[in-house]
Amino acid sequence: MINLMPMNGCRLLNQAHHHTHLLLKRVLTAMRFRPLSPLIQKRYLFPRHLLPAPSSLQPELASMSETEIKKSEITLYTAPTPNGFKVAAFMEELKSAYGFEYEVRAIQTAHLEHKEPWFLAINPNGRIPAIVDRSRDNFAVFETAAILLYLQEHYDPENKFGWDPKENPDEYTEMLQWIFFAHGGVGPMQGQLMHFRNAATEKIPYGIELYMNEVKRLYGVLDIRLGQDRDYLAGPGRGMYSIADMNVLPWFRIREYAGIPSLEEWPNSWCENNLSRPTWAIAGNVGRDSTNANLYRVE
Repeated sequence: MINLMPMNGCRLLNQAHHHTHLLLKRVLTAMRFRPLSPLIQKRYLFPRHLLPAPSSLQPELASMSETEIKKSEITLYTAPTPNGFKVAAFMEELKSAYGFEYEVRAIQTAHLEHKEPWFLAINPNGRIPAIVDRSRDNFAVFETAAILLYLQEHYDPENKFGWDPKENPDEYTEMLQWIFFAHGGVGPMQGQLMHFRNAATEKIPYGIELYMNEVKRLYGVLDIRLGQDRDYLAGPGRGMYSIADMNVLPWFRIREYAGIPSLEEWPNSWCENNLSRPTWAIAGNVGRDSTNANLYRVE
């Protein structure tokens, strides 16, 4: 590329880049984030016009006082969606079991805040939820199944909600297969069904019928499992309430948005019994603000 900018202009531009970098480092230090890799800085945090650090970082700073940062080790970036609910529910279970504490940063998805550079530096996929664990060198985790597994490994020392892969490899694998079943099946299929029913600009009966049939088939697979004298998806005997259950329950919780008003076709008490846990009522409002007050609200 030919450089058409005068030498003085290049010098000024380099100075602006240097000062912007210093400002960003101060912001990240205040937020307790480690310096980001040069690739991420170049790709997400330094647009060609070399503006100062994104203004969206300012509310991030304002939302966390020094006291709050010291008190809490994990920040949950989320919104009231099925994927947000499952992580919040598990964090509330950990809070009840161990006194676990976490900070919530509500993400305004309606304003595309999850597509802003500062959030893409945490999750390049631009989706919620995501977490940053300050107690482990500001380690960032995205994808709900990965977050659940991470929290269970590091913050469930008594394995109340999962299994140790070395001590109980069969139960651990059983848990994984039901997590992946929901992560790759129930979630995407029901998400598509809700889109075609509620958000598509054109009603396409074929699409609605296709995804409705698949969602019902997947519900039926869970019903087969639970019909084997089980209360939970994974674990010996009748099973144990684990992150395998938490990973799929939110989709049942908002099933009416998918056009499934009742579970009469799948007559087991798994859904009702587990969603009655107080953690789900709390999780349903984590990340809720004025911009998403009625999003997936279940009374």
